[in-house]
Amino acid sequence: MSSTAAAPPAASAPTGAFTHRQIMTILSGLLLGMFLAALDQTVVSTAIRTIADDLQGYSLQAWATTAFLITSTISTPLYGKLSDIYGRKPFYLFAIAVFVLGSVLCAFAWSMYSLAAFRAVQGIGAGGLMSLAFAILGDIVPPRERSRYQAFFMAVFGSSSVLGPVIGGVLAGQSSLLGLTGWRWIFFVNVPLGVVALFVVARVLHIPHVRRDHRIDWWGAAALVLALVPMLIVAEQGREWGWGSTSSVVCYALAAVGIAAFVVAERVMGDEALLPPRMFGERTFSIGIVSSFIVGMGMFGGMLLLPQYLQVVKGSSPTVAGLQTLPLMLGIMSAAAVSGRITSTTGRYKIFPVIGTAVLAVALVLFSFVGADTPLVSTMAIMLLFGMGLGLNMQSVILAVQNAVNPRDMGVATSSVTFFRQMGGTLGAAVFLSLLFSLMLGRIATAFTEASSTAAFKEALAANPDQARTLQSVTSGGGSLNDTSFLNTLDDVLAHPFRVGFSSAMDTIFLIAAGIMVVGFLVTLFLPEKPLRATAGVQAQAEDAAQQAADGAAAAVAASAPTSTTPVVEEDDDDRRVGASR
Repeated sequence: MSSTAAAPPAASAPTGAFTHRQIMTILSGLLLGMFLAALDQTVVSTAIRTIADDLQGYSLQAWATTAFLITSTISTPLYGKLSDIYGRKPFYLFAIAVFVLGSVLCAFAWSMYSLAAFRAVQGIGAGGLMSLAFAILGDIVPPRERSRYQAFFMAVFGSSSVLGPVIGGVLAGQSSLLGLTGWRWIFFVNVPLGVVALFVVARVLHIPHVRRDHRIDWWGAAALVLALVPMLIVAEQGREWGWGSTSSVVCYALAAVGIAAFVVAERVMGDEALLPPRMFGERTFSIGIVSSFIVGMGMFGGMLLLPQYLQVVKGSSPTVAGLQTLPLMLGIMSAAAVSGRITSTTGRYKIFPVIGTAVLAVALVLFSFVGADTPLVSTMAIMLLFGMGLGLNMQSVILAVQNAVNPRDMGVATSSVTFFRQMGGTLGAAVFLSLLFSLMLGRIATAFTEASSTAAFKEALAANPDQARTLQSVTSGGGSLNDTSFLNTLDDVLAHPFRVGFSSAMDTIFLIAAGIMVVGFLVTLFLPEKPLRATAGVQAQAEDAAQQAADGAAAAVAASAPTSTTPVVEEDDDDRRVGASR
């Protein structure tokens, strides 16, 4: 699976850095692959209710998300380790191909169970698209220049958050398109993009790689599966099951056994481990992944609630809500571009994740003051600030970790940051949603109690007696909260208390997320700032391989040189004469 010979001579090592044109050519393939994964998640999340209704599996829709999450999370560190051993290109091509295959299968799903299985196939591919893109960039661009190019990745991340809901809403809203149900085209969209990405990557991604003989850490991989699968399942399903239910407790126990087994397996495997323990001795790596986990909790928790606010409180459709998050994308892109330029010019990077986490904390606090009657323009201004915090934080932490580790561990280090950020985001989303639904019923009931005594509410209720039953179901904790579309049929005065209660519950969640982000800020303060290397990953690895080859050759010459342990002087003289005659 290697792209080069096992032991190329020193002369085959790259003699210079990749040019800007070469980097941009390679980047085009990476961005396409990354766009596939980022866009798919936002498109599917927008249309999942429509899909579930059509497949008659509304109550099972969470499993389609859970299946994707499990396989993408588990495969992320595997891609990092294997690509360090065998090279990035074959695994990046594999990730794109599997993702496209999974997309085609999803388009022909006949039930929610089959869709969940096919989403799991998609997730196997998605796990490599994100992490390997950053690792490949680390291979071809020196750390000093890397932030400038990482800004393109942030732009893809931001644009997908806007385009995804728009595309998902439009396609899911079509009853039929070219003879197929509209939502099925959500998955077919990935096919042409994936084919183009496969072609571009196959043509332009030529990175020298020296294959190293390693044992594969199968035991570590198996333990990781045992740890993560129940952990992710309970994170997604715990709210439905109950966090103290038998099913949840079993998941906790299995996850604990898996974590313990993983730690033991990694210690036994040493440098061959999926996540080598020695890497935790590098302070930048340790702080980087802890920071990514904590920031991921607060960041994804906040991002999860924004579409909820826009759709439930402001009454926007998924398509319109996607367009309303445009300031978020602009904030990400502008902050990433500016910080990248400054890092390339000055070589300083620590200041950006520190400022970024602080800005995120401030934005989350401001979100906690947003209510049902807050002007949309004010909310969008806070979105811009939140996006700037994201743009300052994400790429800088990856850069710090990549710069600190040995270039031969580039894949493991990059995938570890992605892995821990995703785990933090998953945990944050599960906790925040659970808290939201726990608080929401009480806050809505309180809001309706306060509004029911007003003249406007009494007049609206008298004018719409048919809506009294719906309100009774909501305020008494009925199952109608599983579907908030009833708000569109209510009189605005009658619906207003619901929106007030919902936004009040969200305000509490935003405050909790802000507190978590403050912890992330404090952790980031301890992130070391090391001088950025001037060589790209492939150059550093080639130089290291050449040095090892030279050291090996010198050792071989020394070992083959004639030596004598005989203390007789005459024999030494004879040896010298023989050597001279040669």
